[in-house]
Amino acid sequence: MALNNPPTRRVFLGDVFRVLGAAGLCGAGAWLTLRPRGRAETESAQPSQHWKHSGEPSGPAPAGASGYVWQIDPDLCIACDGCQKYCVLDISAVKAVQCFALCGYCDVCTGYFPTQGYVLETGAENHLCPTGAITRRFVERHGDERFFEYTIDEQKCIACGKCVAGCRLMNGSLYLQVRHDRCVNCNECAIAVACPAQAFRRVPASQPYLLGKNMKTAIAALQRRRQSAGTMSPQRG
Repeated sequence: MALNNPPTRRVFLGDVFRVLGAAGLCGAGAWLTLRPRGRAETESAQPSQHWKHSGEPSGPAPAGASGYVWQIDPDLCIACDGCQKYCVLDISAVKAVQCFALCGYCDVCTGYFPTQGYVLETGAENHLCPTGAITRRFVERHGDERFFEYTIDEQKCIACGKCVAGCRLMNGSLYLQVRHDRCVNCNECAIAVACPAQAFRRVPASQPYLLGKNMKTAIAALQRRRQSAGTMSPQRG
């Protein structure tokens, strides 16, 4: 499927960011000034296995899907390494997740590359992630700009939070969530007890995943764009 042409994509991205700036969410104005120019999710970009085409989060449901389960509020999480340290499982049930609707698809992603001491290539020595859990895939080039998609291999993710903390220097599309195909839903979650930001919450098992405010805004804008595109002929790149 052909990608939307660049002017249309950038007009949409600008609309998203104007909404964020008007709402004053998470210092959006500051990172808009500093971040490399990126793109919103297009219909041809492939979402990860835990994301529907609507942009809403999904994933493995808790056993029984009734009662309440543990989850992380992205707006409270400080991306410390507590989720890695304190989970009762040998490998944490918490995993990094990508919000494609908010991602800038940046060439120099601070969730993928360290902020210093690296070169712009994908050798393991240049990864911020200690386990190589992030896949970087070239999407397109427009002029001097290159755009890449970043996806998480949850089998490799250890919930150290390094990518999430790094991504917050840009647009904050990476975040941590409890994955319910792994979590045993302890009555007293060891991570929740130790969490310095008190970011863990009990949420209905029927809606076990949470989005941050900026993510909700970006997804809503993406859905409006898709609805609008449905009323007109598709544009081709």
